[in-house]
Amino acid sequence: MKQNFLYSLPFALEMGGILPELNISFYTYGKLNADKSNVLWICHALTASADAEDWWNGLVGEAKTFDTSKYFIVCANIIGSPYGSTSTNSINPVTNQKYGIDFPFFTIRDMVKAHQLLKTHLGIDKIKLLIGGSMGGYQALEWTIDEQSSIENLFLIATSAEESAWGKAIHTAQRLAIEADPEWIKGEIGIGDKGLKAARGIGMLTYRNYELFKAQQSDIDLDIHQNHKSSSYIKYQAQKLAGRFDALSYYKLTEAMDSHQLARGRKNSVEEVLNQIEIPTIVMGISSDILCPPQEQQFLANHIPNAEYHEIDSEYGHDGFLIESEKIREILNLWMKKRNI
Repeated sequence: MKQNFLYSLPFALEMGGILPELNISFYTYGKLNADKSNVLWICHALTASADAEDWWNGLVGEAKTFDTSKYFIVCANIIGSPYGSTSTNSINPVTNQKYGIDFPFFTIRDMVKAHQLLKTHLGIDKIKLLIGGSMGGYQALEWTIDEQSSIENLFLIATSAEESAWGKAIHTAQRLAIEADPEWIKGEIGIGDKGLKAARGIGMLTYRNYELFKAQQSDIDLDIHQNHKSSSYIKYQAQKLAGRFDALSYYKLTEAMDSHQLARGRKNSVEEVLNQIEIPTIVMGISSDILCPPQEQQFLANHIPNAEYHEIDSEYGHDGFLIESEKIREILNLWMKKRNI
């Protein structure tokens, strides 16, 4: 069920900006039990919405791993996303105009702070299992470090302890593509979308990989000299995103991703920060992921004391965390059963 929570007090951002108020769009599935012990919280990735049953339908739903008839599942739309939470598209109550390009810089930690406000609003004390894939994993890690006492178990997939130099370089290239379209700062779907399409095309190259493109997007007609299959695929994916997202939101969200560094401001190394996570944790990597490769997840598992690591054998690259539901489910079901989740 889609809902909204309006936090009507000023919301201070980590880097000094202030939002006069904060709206959080979120979905819940299932029912909260009497002792509030059946909460699962899913943190979503870059361009996803809070409707986890839609984008992760292989795992979320009745009789599935994240069983909506057994658990009370929450997924909140992150700050800066155009799916309902306060973002560049929102009206600034002080000016009565859209925030637009003036929307203040925000970080992963600000997303987590918003999640925590929503948790309090919903009357939730404990999260049975906190879940995050890709950028969702950034949120889950930051939340665990900041408020470990409220989280009982942790599931991380295709994610890392910090945004890599590789990831930052990709995001910079994407933002350069967006900046090349002078309309991007208007922050409206369908306006400035040439740059967004280019950014999405860059992203798709990192979400998949060479072998998958070779297997699925090679030209059947060897005499073709234009309108190549792989080119059509990239254009199709770019158009799909441009129909549901806007360039300014994408720009700001990739900046937030680049802020991800667990050790920032904590006077400890990344290894030492991870070592503070004491709760049972399962970490999964995707074998063919070139965006956030398995070595990043192995690093997490090596430094979180009570963690175990599993690698999903998949041809789908980073997108494997969304596609390989059956393989993920097989491993996760056993772990959850062992943990009595």
